[in-house]
Amino acid sequence: MDIAKKAAAEKACELVEDGMIVGLGTGSTAEWAIKRLGKMVKEGLHIQGVPSSKQIARLAEIVRIPLIPYNEFLMKEYDEGQEKCVLDINIDGADRVDPEFRLIKGGGGAHTREKNVATASKLFCCVVDESKMVPKLVGSFPLPVEVIPDYYREVAAKLKELGEVKLREDGGKVFITDNSNYVVDVSLTVGEPNRLEVDINEIPGVVDNGFFTGRTPEKVFVGYPDGSVRVLERGD
Repeated sequence: MDIAKKAAAEKACELVEDGMIVGLGTGSTAEWAIKRLGKMVKEGLHIQGVPSSKQIARLAEIVRIPLIPYNEFLMKEYDEGQEKCVLDINIDGADRVDPEFRLIKGGGGAHTREKNVATASKLFCCVVDESKMVPKLVGSFPLPVEVIPDYYREVAAKLKELGEVKLREDGGKVFITDNSNYVVDVSLTVGEPNRLEVDINEIPGVVDNGFFTGRTPEKVFVGYPDGSVRVLERGD
């Protein structure tokens, strides 16, 4: 599986050019892209990266990718007339991808920041192995929902109307996101992704959920165990 992930990630990195601002996704496949970009920087490529999690920021620092910190990315104007830094390209993984390029993300608990980074990108490239491609999102993978801790019980009660709810833990303790929130994983049994993304986010106490139905990737790089990569483009 690592061969497939590595192949997909490195293929997407071929689109990165000198001077670009690059969104750095979170997850095991995105990590391969960051390692490759680090090698490219060492060979002379000049880029800046915007990390979508503290974990990825640490990895990017290790491989010496110059970074724009996430909080600065949210606040500082980089282009005239822009309220946010506009990224040239974003390379990120996904837990599941359907035929319409809609995604479920957040297996690593970083989906809120990942969505912000993706939304600010001119080109969104999703890198996955073949097992992540599914005909239908609902029921294929538990949906991560980031929740403000004080609202957890009320949100969990509402989410139980959609499927089984489980508070995410890490090492026997409640998992805490980079935004200091909880993650609730919902095993959905009903609903349609576009509607669910909106409806779940309207529940008081929900920060964001792992459906990516509004900002979907333009390109999906699918890696296979033999090292080959299939590049899918929206509209094909």
